[in-house]
Amino acid sequence: MKKLFLVLCVLGVVLPYYQLYHFLLENNWSMSGFWSDIYSNHAISMITMDITVAATAYMVFIIYQFSNKKIPLKCFIKYMLSLFLVGFSLSMPIYLYDNYKK
Repeated sequence: MKKLFLVLCVLGVVLPYYQLYHFLLENNWSMSGFWSDIYSNHAISMITMDITVAATAYMVFIIYQFSNKKIPLKCFIKYMLSLFLVGFSLSMPIYLYDNYKK
């Protein structure tokens, strides 16, 4: 199972950044239009809201775990940095990888 979480960590970085690379390539390396595109129609808005709520719930959970001393500061920083610098697609698999017990 840990190997699967590790593969998901790699995919959590590669797949979103692959899409970002192509977006930047199509837009002359400019982020203009990015925010309007993620709300361009109801289907995309639904996915955006779904991921936003899931990532927020995950962040609240991580903060709660840290405040109750169930995760150390080093891990808390790792989870928060991965969440804000890459996204939920990396941070959640890292958490699962770190906390998986056989």
